[in-house]
Amino acid sequence: MMTFKDYLHKEDYAKTTIESYSRNLLKFTDWCSYQNYDAQIIDYKSCIEYVGHIQKQRKGKSVSKSTVRSEIGALKIYFNYLVETEIRFENPIQNIHIRGERRTVNHNLLDFDELEDLYYSYQTENIVFPNCPSVSIRNKIITGFMVYQGLNATALKTLRYEHLDMSKGTIYIPSTRKTNSRTLSLQSQQILPLWRYLEKDREVLQEKIDCHTQGLFPVKGDRFFLNDRLFFELRKLNHKVKNAKQIRASVITYWLSQHNIREVQYMAGHRYISSTERYQQDDLENLHELIESLHPIS
Repeated sequence: MMTFKDYLHKEDYAKTTIESYSRNLLKFTDWCSYQNYDAQIIDYKSCIEYVGHIQKQRKGKSVSKSTVRSEIGALKIYFNYLVETEIRFENPIQNIHIRGERRTVNHNLLDFDELEDLYYSYQTENIVFPNCPSVSIRNKIITGFMVYQGLNATALKTLRYEHLDMSKGTIYIPSTRKTNSRTLSLQSQQILPLWRYLEKDREVLQEKIDCHTQGLFPVKGDRFFLNDRLFFELRKLNHKVKNAKQIRASVITYWLSQHNIREVQYMAGHRYISSTERYQQDDLENLHELIESLHPIS
Protein backbone atom coordinates (compact mmCIF):
# COMPACT_ATOMS: atom_id res chain seq x y z
CA MET A 1 0.00 0.00 0.00
CA MET A 2 1.18 3.52 -0.82
CA THR A 3 2.46 5.35 2.25
CA PHE A 4 1.96 9.04 2.97
CA LYS A 5 5.58 9.73 1.99
CA ASP A 6 5.10 7.76 -1.23
CA TYR A 7 2.08 9.95 -1.97
CA LEU A 8 4.07 13.15 -1.39
CA HIS A 9 6.82 11.94 -3.71
CA LYS A 10 4.22 11.09 -6.34
CA GLU A 11 2.80 14.60 -6.07
CA ASP A 12 6.27 16.10 -6.64
CA TYR A 13 6.70 17.75 -3.26
CA ALA A 14 10.19 18.93 -2.39
CA LYS A 15 12.27 16.89 0.06
CA THR A 16 12.11 19.58 2.75
CA THR A 17 8.33 19.84 2.35
CA ILE A 18 7.94 16.07 2.73
CA GLU A 19 9.99 16.16 5.92
CA SER A 20 7.94 19.06 7.30
CA TYR A 21 4.59 17.42 6.46
CA SER A 22 5.75 14.15 8.04
CA ARG A 23 6.69 15.94 11.27
CA ASN A 24 3.35 17.72 11.39
CA LEU A 25 1.50 14.47 10.76
CA LEU A 26 3.33 12.85 13.67
CA LYS A 27 2.17 15.67 15.96
CA PHE A 28 -1.39 15.09 14.78
CA THR A 29 -1.35 11.31 15.24
CA ASP A 30 0.21 11.68 18.70
CA TRP A 31 -2.57 14.09 19.68
CA CYS A 32 -5.20 11.72 18.29
CA SER A 33 -3.78 8.84 20.32
CA TYR A 34 -3.88 10.98 23.47
CA GLN A 35 -7.50 11.92 22.77
CA ASN A 36 -8.46 8.35 21.79
CA TYR A 37 -9.30 9.43 18.23
CA ASP A 38 -8.57 7.41 15.11
CA ALA A 39 -6.50 9.73 12.91
CA GLN A 40 -7.75 8.09 9.72
CA ILE A 41 -11.47 8.42 10.41
CA ILE A 42 -11.52 11.52 12.62
CA ASP A 43 -14.54 13.76 12.00
CA TYR A 44 -14.77 17.48 11.22
CA LYS A 45 -15.67 18.54 14.75
CA SER A 46 -12.67 16.74 16.22
CA CYS A 47 -10.42 18.28 13.56
CA ILE A 48 -11.59 21.71 14.68
CA GLU A 49 -10.70 20.70 18.22
CA TYR A 50 -7.18 19.94 17.00
CA VAL A 51 -6.96 23.35 15.32
CA GLY A 52 -7.82 24.90 18.66
CA HIS A 53 -5.12 22.77 20.28
CA ILE A 54 -2.35 23.95 17.95
CA GLN A 55 -3.43 27.57 18.37
CA LYS A 56 -2.83 27.43 22.12
CA GLN A 57 0.27 29.06 23.53
CA ARG A 58 3.38 26.93 23.75
CA LYS A 59 5.81 27.53 26.60
CA GLY A 60 4.18 30.88 27.25
CA LYS A 61 4.57 32.07 23.65
CA SER A 62 1.79 32.56 21.14
CA VAL A 63 1.82 30.39 18.04
CA SER A 64 2.27 32.30 14.79
CA LYS A 65 -0.43 32.12 12.17
CA SER A 66 2.11 30.85 9.66
CA THR A 67 2.83 27.88 11.95
CA VAL A 68 -0.87 27.11 12.34
CA ARG A 69 -1.40 27.46 8.60
CA SER A 70 1.53 25.13 7.90
CA GLU A 71 0.23 22.43 10.24
CA ILE A 72 -3.29 22.62 8.85
CA GLY A 73 -1.87 22.53 5.32
CA ALA A 74 -0.04 19.31 6.12
CA LEU A 75 -3.25 17.79 7.48
CA LYS A 76 -5.14 18.70 4.32
CA ILE A 77 -2.57 16.87 2.25
CA TYR A 78 -2.75 13.89 4.61
CA PHE A 79 -6.52 13.67 4.23
CA ASN A 80 -6.15 13.98 0.45
CA TYR A 81 -3.84 10.98 0.66
CA LEU A 82 -6.44 9.05 2.66
CA VAL A 83 -9.07 9.88 0.05
CA GLU A 84 -6.85 8.78 -2.84
CA THR A 85 -6.04 5.50 -1.11
CA GLU A 86 -9.77 5.00 -0.40
CA ILE A 87 -9.33 4.92 3.36
CA ARG A 88 -11.91 7.68 3.67
CA PHE A 89 -14.33 9.32 1.26
CA GLU A 90 -13.79 13.02 1.91
CA ASN A 91 -11.34 15.56 3.26
CA PRO A 92 -13.00 16.95 6.42
CA ILE A 93 -10.94 20.16 6.47
CA GLN A 94 -10.72 20.89 2.75
CA ASN A 95 -12.45 24.26 3.14
CA ILE A 96 -10.68 25.41 6.30
CA HIS A 97 -8.11 28.16 5.81
CA ILE A 98 -6.19 30.31 8.22
CA ARG A 99 -5.82 33.93 7.28
CA GLY A 100 -2.17 34.42 8.00
CA GLU A 101 0.47 37.07 7.98
CA ARG A 102 0.97 38.86 4.69
CA ARG A 103 3.45 36.83 2.71
CA THR A 104 5.94 38.64 0.51
CA VAL A 105 4.91 36.54 -2.48
CA ASN A 106 1.41 38.06 -2.26
CA HIS A 107 2.42 41.57 -1.25
CA ASN A 108 1.35 44.66 -3.23
CA LEU A 109 -0.25 42.66 -6.01
CA LEU A 110 -1.85 44.18 -9.08
CA ASP A 111 -5.29 42.95 -10.09
CA PHE A 112 -5.90 41.67 -13.60
CA ASP A 113 -7.38 44.91 -14.91
CA GLU A 114 -4.29 46.77 -13.71
CA LEU A 115 -2.03 44.20 -15.34
CA GLU A 116 -3.84 44.38 -18.65
CA ASP A 117 -3.80 48.15 -18.59
CA LEU A 118 0.00 48.05 -18.51
CA TYR A 119 -0.05 46.28 -21.85
CA TYR A 120 -2.82 48.20 -23.57
CA SER A 121 -1.53 51.58 -22.42
CA TYR A 122 2.12 51.06 -23.31
CA GLN A 123 2.88 53.70 -25.93
CA THR A 124 4.35 52.62 -29.28
CA GLU A 125 3.03 55.37 -31.57
CA ASN A 126 4.56 58.80 -32.19
CA ILE A 127 7.88 57.82 -30.67
CA VAL A 128 10.43 60.52 -31.49
CA PHE A 129 14.22 60.75 -31.35
CA PRO A 130 16.21 60.00 -29.23
CA ASN A 131 13.74 57.23 -28.34
CA CYS A 132 13.57 54.31 -30.76
CA PRO A 133 10.17 53.02 -32.00
CA SER A 134 11.56 49.49 -32.29
CA VAL A 135 12.60 49.56 -28.63
CA SER A 136 9.06 50.62 -27.70
CA ILE A 137 7.59 47.72 -29.71
CA ARG A 138 10.03 45.33 -28.06
CA ASN A 139 9.15 46.64 -24.60
CA LYS A 140 5.43 46.34 -25.28
CA ILE A 141 5.93 42.71 -26.30
CA ILE A 142 8.00 42.04 -23.18
CA THR A 143 5.27 43.66 -21.08
CA GLY A 144 2.75 41.35 -22.76
CA PHE A 145 4.84 38.29 -21.97
CA MET A 146 5.06 39.37 -18.33
CA VAL A 147 1.33 40.14 -18.08
CA TYR A 148 -0.18 37.26 -20.07
CA GLN A 149 2.42 34.48 -19.77
CA GLY A 150 3.93 35.43 -16.39
CA LEU A 151 7.51 35.44 -17.66
CA ASN A 152 10.47 36.81 -15.74
CA ALA A 153 13.82 38.03 -17.04
CA THR A 154 15.36 34.55 -16.96
CA ALA A 155 12.57 33.06 -19.07
CA LEU A 156 12.57 36.00 -21.49
CA LYS A 157 16.28 35.61 -22.10
CA THR A 158 15.85 31.93 -23.09
CA LEU A 159 13.33 32.72 -25.84
CA ARG A 160 14.40 32.16 -29.42
CA TYR A 161 12.81 33.04 -32.73
CA GLU A 162 11.67 29.47 -33.36
CA HIS A 163 9.86 29.24 -30.00
CA LEU A 164 7.02 31.30 -31.42
CA ASP A 165 4.39 29.43 -33.43
CA MET A 166 2.31 32.23 -34.88
CA SER A 167 0.07 29.86 -36.86
CA LYS A 168 -1.03 28.16 -33.63
CA GLY A 169 -0.80 31.29 -31.48
CA THR A 170 1.54 29.68 -28.95
CA ILE A 171 4.95 30.23 -27.42
CA TYR A 172 7.31 27.60 -26.04
CA ILE A 173 9.23 28.58 -22.90
CA PRO A 174 12.35 26.43 -22.36
CA SER A 175 13.24 25.02 -18.98
CA THR A 176 15.69 26.84 -16.73
CA ARG A 177 17.59 25.82 -13.64
CA LYS A 178 14.50 26.58 -11.54
CA THR A 179 11.54 26.07 -13.90
CA ASN A 180 10.07 23.48 -16.24
CA SER A 181 9.43 24.05 -19.92
CA ARG A 182 5.88 24.74 -21.07
CA THR A 183 3.89 25.84 -24.10
CA LEU A 184 1.44 28.68 -23.50
CA SER A 185 -1.20 30.35 -25.62
CA LEU A 186 -0.73 33.88 -26.86
CA GLN A 187 -3.57 36.35 -26.39
CA SER A 188 -5.15 37.77 -29.53
CA GLN A 189 -4.00 41.29 -28.64
CA GLN A 190 -0.39 40.12 -28.66
CA ILE A 191 -0.40 38.87 -32.24
CA LEU A 192 -0.17 42.05 -34.34
CA PRO A 193 2.66 43.66 -32.33
CA LEU A 194 4.52 40.34 -32.48
CA TRP A 195 4.13 40.13 -36.26
CA ARG A 196 5.50 43.64 -36.64
CA TYR A 197 8.38 42.88 -34.30
CA LEU A 198 9.32 39.68 -36.13
CA GLU A 199 9.08 41.25 -39.58
CA LYS A 200 10.78 44.57 -38.85
CA ASP A 201 11.76 45.65 -35.34
CA ARG A 202 13.84 42.65 -34.32
CA GLU A 203 16.12 43.16 -37.31
CA VAL A 204 16.36 46.88 -36.55
CA LEU A 205 17.52 46.08 -33.01
CA GLN A 206 19.95 43.44 -34.25
CA GLU A 207 21.58 46.00 -36.51
CA LYS A 208 21.51 48.68 -33.84
CA ILE A 209 23.56 46.65 -31.36
CA ASP A 210 25.29 44.37 -33.90
CA CYS A 211 23.86 41.21 -32.36
CA HIS A 212 22.64 38.61 -34.87
CA THR A 213 21.85 35.65 -32.61
CA GLN A 214 18.74 33.45 -32.64
CA GLY A 215 17.51 35.07 -29.44
CA LEU A 216 14.03 36.51 -29.77
CA PHE A 217 15.28 39.69 -28.12
CA PRO A 218 18.77 40.75 -29.24
CA VAL A 219 20.96 41.50 -26.26
CA LYS A 220 24.67 41.73 -25.64
CA GLY A 221 26.16 40.39 -22.45
CA ASP A 222 24.60 38.27 -19.73
CA ARG A 223 22.28 40.88 -18.25
CA PHE A 224 18.79 41.00 -19.75
CA PHE A 225 17.13 44.36 -20.36
CA LEU A 226 14.28 44.39 -17.87
CA ASN A 227 15.88 47.69 -17.06
CA ASP A 228 15.00 50.80 -15.17
CA ARG A 229 13.75 52.50 -18.33
CA LEU A 230 11.07 49.88 -18.98
CA PHE A 231 9.81 50.00 -15.41
CA PHE A 232 10.01 53.77 -15.39
CA GLU A 233 7.51 53.72 -18.26
CA LEU A 234 5.33 51.13 -16.50
CA ARG A 235 5.30 53.15 -13.28
CA LYS A 236 4.06 56.15 -15.24
CA LEU A 237 1.06 53.99 -16.17
CA ASN A 238 0.58 52.65 -12.62
CA HIS A 239 2.57 53.92 -9.64
CA LYS A 240 2.03 50.59 -7.84
CA VAL A 241 4.35 48.77 -10.24
CA LYS A 242 7.53 47.59 -8.48
CA ASN A 243 9.37 44.99 -10.52
CA ALA A 244 9.03 41.85 -12.66
CA LYS A 245 8.75 39.62 -9.58
CA GLN A 246 5.68 41.55 -8.41
CA ILE A 247 4.07 41.31 -11.86
CA ARG A 248 4.70 37.56 -12.05
CA ALA A 249 3.28 37.05 -8.54
CA SER A 250 0.20 39.05 -9.55
CA VAL A 251 -0.26 36.95 -12.69
CA ILE A 252 0.10 33.61 -10.89
CA THR A 253 -2.30 34.71 -8.16
CA TYR A 254 -4.82 35.70 -10.84
CA TRP A 255 -4.36 32.36 -12.62
CA LEU A 256 -5.17 30.54 -9.38
CA SER A 257 -8.55 32.29 -9.33
CA GLN A 258 -9.28 31.00 -12.84
CA HIS A 259 -7.66 27.55 -13.06
CA ASN A 260 -6.96 24.57 -10.85
CA ILE A 261 -3.64 24.45 -9.08
CA ARG A 262 -2.13 21.75 -11.33
CA GLU A 263 -2.86 23.83 -14.43
CA VAL A 264 -1.26 26.86 -12.80
CA GLN A 265 1.77 24.81 -11.78
CA TYR A 266 2.28 23.97 -15.47
CA MET A 267 1.60 27.52 -16.69
CA ALA A 268 4.07 28.98 -14.19
CA GLY A 269 6.70 26.33 -14.90
CA HIS A 270 6.93 25.38 -11.23
CA ARG A 271 8.78 22.15 -10.61
CA TYR A 272 7.02 21.54 -7.31
CA ILE A 273 3.37 22.01 -6.44
CA SER A 274 4.45 23.61 -3.17
CA SER A 275 5.89 26.53 -5.18
CA THR A 276 2.44 27.18 -6.63
CA GLU A 277 0.73 26.80 -3.26
CA ARG A 278 2.73 29.79 -1.97
CA TYR A 279 0.62 32.04 -4.18
CA GLN A 280 -2.75 30.85 -2.89
CA GLN A 281 -4.83 33.44 -1.07
CA ASP A 282 -5.90 32.10 2.33
CA ASP A 283 -8.77 34.44 3.13
CA LEU A 284 -11.53 32.48 4.86
CA GLU A 285 -12.21 34.22 8.13
CA ASN A 286 -13.88 33.51 11.43
CA LEU A 287 -12.16 30.18 12.08
CA HIS A 288 -11.51 31.17 15.68
CA GLU A 289 -15.22 31.82 16.22
CA LEU A 290 -15.96 28.42 14.73
CA ILE A 291 -13.51 26.76 17.10
CA GLU A 292 -15.03 28.57 20.06
CA SER A 293 -18.55 27.53 19.08
CA LEU A 294 -17.64 23.87 18.69
CA HIS A 295 -14.92 23.52 21.33
CA PRO A 296 -14.70 26.49 23.71
CA ILE A 297 -11.13 27.03 24.86
CA SER A 298 -10.81 28.11 28.45
